[in-house]
This record gives sequence, C-alpha cells and structure tokens, in this order.
Amino acid sequence: MYFLIDATSFYCSAEKVFAPHLRQRPTITLSNNDGAIVAVCPIAKRLGIKKFVPFFQVRDLVNKHNVVVTSSNYELTVGKYFRHHML
Repeated sequence: MYFLIDATSFYCSAEKVFAPHLRQRPTITLSNNDGAIVAVCPIAKRLGIKKFVPFFQVRDLVNKHNVVVTSSNYELTVGKYFRHHML
C-alpha cells in the first residue's frame, strides 16, 4: 500500500510549526543560496508572490508587505517529514 501526501507550501508550513508567531504572516522560503523562491504560503500567494521566481524580482513586494523570508532548512523539514511518516 502506498500513500502520497502533498503538503501545502511544505517549507513554509514546517517553519510555522516551530515559530507559531509566523502563522498569520506571509512567508516565503528561498532555495539553497537564497536565489529563488521555492515555497510560498497561501497568505503570500494572495500578495502575488509565486514560486520559482528569482528573489531579486520580488524584493520590493516582499519589503512592502513585510513578508517573512526564510532559507531552506533541511534539518527542520527532513526531521518533520520523517516524524510525519512514522505515525
């Protein structure tokens, strides 16, 4: 038996689990070198921010709306992934 779970904006969601004060804030997560957007929470999507766009192209929009910007945190997300799948 196989299951496929697609978590909405997984990187952003994982960050918000461990930083509850971010839950109602627009949040994006950037790639390894902080060059491109790899995850956008639903709140940030409503502002017009899209995945896979170079960060420099939306920097003004991010600053204007006080969007929380996080870097990819593989230790956090991989740990969350394994905890989720061990249930």
